[in-house]
Amino acid sequence: MANLDEIDRRLLAELQAEGRVTNVELAQRVGLTAPPCLRRVRGLEEDGVIRGYHADLDPSKLGFAITVFAMVSLKSQAESALREFEEHMRALPEVRECHMLNGEIDFILKIVSKDLQSFQEFLTGKLTPAPNVESVKTSLTIRTAKQEPGVPL
Repeated sequence: MANLDEIDRRLLAELQAEGRVTNVELAQRVGLTAPPCLRRVRGLEEDGVIRGYHADLDPSKLGFAITVFAMVSLKSQAESALREFEEHMRALPEVRECHMLNGEIDFILKIVSKDLQSFQEFLTGKLTPAPNVESVKTSLTIRTAKQEPGVPL
């Protein structure tokens, strides 16, 4: 875990809430001048605490009307089989998140699709025949009540 002081935590909270804030504005918000603020942010980036900056896109406005969670069980949990499955998931742009789980289900995937027909084609053409897949159970999202990126600071 990174050794962060109160100013670092405030910087991170501000950047997590508004990644496009200017360095001058960020410095004012946390009580620094611009040069030390920039040094701290660059240090947090170099240490890997800040992994990147992203735009928050509205999937529905881009034609992705549905979000599906898929619970995937594999035939083998050997490390090579797990890695092969993970590599395959990284290559599928519809798969937005892929998490390995502890328990009966091996992976949970967050998948976006334009409509049910395109999701069915993805499911039967790309996900089910993926390496080492034994079974797939899916749940269609009805609505999203909360979607917060990052961590509580």
